[in-house]
Amino acid sequence: MTHSLLYRHVAVIGAVAVLSLSSAFAARAANEQEILRDNPAGNYLDAQHATMERESGIAAGYYLNVLKTDPHNADLLNHAFLAVLTDGNIDQASKLAQRVLAVDHDDHVARLVLGVRALKERHYSLARQDFSQSVNGPVTDLTAALLTAWARYGSGDPKAAVDDMDRLAGPDWYGVFRDLHAGLILDLGNLKKDAGKRYESAYKADPSALRTVQAYGRYLSRTAGKDAALKVYQDFDKVLPDHPLVKKEMAQISNGQKLPPLVGSAQAGAAEALYGIGASIGRRGGEDLALIYLQLALYLRPSNTMAMLSLADLYESLQKPDLAVKVYDRIPPSSPLYRSALVQSAIDLDALKQTDAAKKRLNQVIAQDAKDTEALMALGNIERERKDFASCADTYGKAIDTVAVPDKSNWVMFYFRGICYERSNQWPKAEADMKKALQLFPDQPLVLNYLGYSWVDKNVHLQEGMDMIRRAVEQRPDDGYIVDSLGWAYYRTGNYEEAVTNLERAVTLKPDDPTVNDHLGDAYWRVGRTLEAHFQWSQAKDFKPDPDELATIEKKLKSGLPPDTSSSADAIKSKKTGNGG
Repeated sequence: MTHSLLYRHVAVIGAVAVLSLSSAFAARAANEQEILRDNPAGNYLDAQHATMERESGIAAGYYLNVLKTDPHNADLLNHAFLAVLTDGNIDQASKLAQRVLAVDHDDHVARLVLGVRALKERHYSLARQDFSQSVNGPVTDLTAALLTAWARYGSGDPKAAVDDMDRLAGPDWYGVFRDLHAGLILDLGNLKKDAGKRYESAYKADPSALRTVQAYGRYLSRTAGKDAALKVYQDFDKVLPDHPLVKKEMAQISNGQKLPPLVGSAQAGAAEALYGIGASIGRRGGEDLALIYLQLALYLRPSNTMAMLSLADLYESLQKPDLAVKVYDRIPPSSPLYRSALVQSAIDLDALKQTDAAKKRLNQVIAQDAKDTEALMALGNIERERKDFASCADTYGKAIDTVAVPDKSNWVMFYFRGICYERSNQWPKAEADMKKALQLFPDQPLVLNYLGYSWVDKNVHLQEGMDMIRRAVEQRPDDGYIVDSLGWAYYRTGNYEEAVTNLERAVTLKPDDPTVNDHLGDAYWRVGRTLEAHFQWSQAKDFKPDPDELATIEKKLKSGLPPDTSSSADAIKSKKTGNGG
């Protein structure tokens, strides 16, 4: 239990502290040396806020500071331990784990951490003891079995390691992990024939798993020749083309190299197990445990670039691009994954509004390979998002030039370039790109929506444009932006009642979007619902529209809309007859 005086203090100041917490936290987070050592309650509140924001390093500092004032508080100790562990400071987490176990001898996470430390230090018997007490469900059962097997291998008994692991009963998905790691252990133990059987079993169960492909392909390069090995890689390449690690290893094998096992020690094998399980559960909603597993994997094998990529990807899914960038920056230039890290970290830097730094990284990649489609698309996306439409049209054009024969997967290149052309007032080029995108991917709803709306907005091809938008809505009836397009198309053609019906639905789907609210306000005004129109315009203003849109909205709030002098009747007639350009 947390110290009663601390809770009482927190309760007293809570109402006031919560109001100022975010600004205080932001100020202190900028410099961790500013932690208030004489204010335990304030530190505790900041630690909780940092934990909610997934700022484990900052949370750890605050929790450790509060813990100094109440060193026997079990709750504080556990919070500090988990924050330090999640932040990746495994040496300090190990010390805290010993204190945790002094209070709760059965804490399975503390046991796991101490077992991993013992394995790293080659105390294999001690590691097995800790792993045996770290089980707490299907995932931890599998983890303990794999790590125990690697500790047994470290003790010099690969056959017993595999026998122990094979005794684990559980769900079917255990099989791939078990076979892969049995193959790795037997391979390192020079039991090649048995290793091959386990590799083959893991590969047949999941031929699309990168690490299984690498492990099996490397094994075949040493035992069955390059043709057999290359086939495994080539089959994978058909499913996931141009993976940097696969490309590198295919080139090495083609040149006659015989590749070593995927791991070379008990520590690297255990790291591979933690990475594999961590990456898997991280994709399935187990973010907290995944963070721990990936940090432990990197503690055992700091050079595991796949674990780094998975950790960075996990931070991105948790909307922590700053932490992702720090991980990407750990990938060395010598790694085949370095280029991918530069591209992805550039995207994260742009999300942090460090656009110049983002462009610098992407241009670094492009300078090395002017036909790097991924980097060109990423740069184009940044330019488009930052409304540099002339530049993004040029950048997307360079990406398109890298494709010899465009296919369905390339539709997005033409779609994005079309947007940039349209926004930079080059409509004929934009229209051609949108048509090309639809040629590559007929009935693609985003393209149908953009081209159809553009035609209606320009009062050309009205019937075809309306039909396109309706087809887009049929495919994505819950997409507020596409429903807004249909409503606004009705508005532009003078069918205000239908416009209101669809725009009301669009606002329900996208209640915080300024443009959608603004459109509904206009429709309300045209059907005589002026009070509701003013309300929607006020909503649109509150949702921070672009400056040019804000000026228009403020004018409407002051004076309403001018009389409808547009040729609504002519537009409707054109729509019905199909005339319009």
